[in-house]
Amino acid sequence: MNPPHIAVVDDEADITRLLAGYLGGRGFRASELHSGRALMALMSADPPDLVLLDLGLPGEDGFVIARQLREHWTCGLVIVTGRGDAVDKVVGLEVGADDYVTKPFDLRELLARVKAVLRRTAGVSKPVAAAPIDRERLCFAAWVIDVATRSLFDATGQPVVLTGGEFDLLCVFARNPGRVLSRDFLLERTRGREAGPFDRTIDVQVARLRRKLEDGPEDPQIIKSVRGAGYLFVPCVAPA
Repeated sequence: MNPPHIAVVDDEADITRLLAGYLGGRGFRASELHSGRALMALMSADPPDLVLLDLGLPGEDGFVIARQLREHWTCGLVIVTGRGDAVDKVVGLEVGADDYVTKPFDLRELLARVKAVLRRTAGVSKPVAAAPIDRERLCFAAWVIDVATRSLFDATGQPVVLTGGEFDLLCVFARNPGRVLSRDFLLERTRGREAGPFDRTIDVQVARLRRKLEDGPEDPQIIKSVRGAGYLFVPCVAPA
């Protein structure tokens, strides 16, 4: 099998060299890039499986680059930046990042996060309940999930674009209907880690899913909040 291709995008050559060398020594093929323009060229010529994107590229808006990736390509996206402000993290997740790592970072932790995102975007998942529904296609309300192709279709059969993280979260909900799921449970099942005291990853992704699934996101009927406990997936789920 071909090694996973990782694009490392940072304006500092020392950082791209460090990351490319580290990833290359662990079985990945890494491309070093220093601008959003270079990344877009690579996406057309040799699209990577995952992008490590620095937000602080000179003269460029990292959030705009992230949004372009999500609108035009399907790949893992991990934002790696020195901007550790909580607002930046939320915005990064809002534009579709699968994970967010702040500098300085531990190389081993970064590697673990890269592998976790690649597992999710490759469709590899873990069991999420003692007796989960396990079908190639699941339907709820007017929606259909195709697990094998990681696709979501509306009532007319049209595909709905989801990020890797959104799709993983929806699958966890669909395999656990009628059960209150805590944020820690959801984060562990979708990202393989526990929530920090101010971690809003799950809340952000639930809000994004509601905007795509609900007729009225302000009064959700599919994914309901349970005060102090987590979230409840309301519809019945059946094999399509």
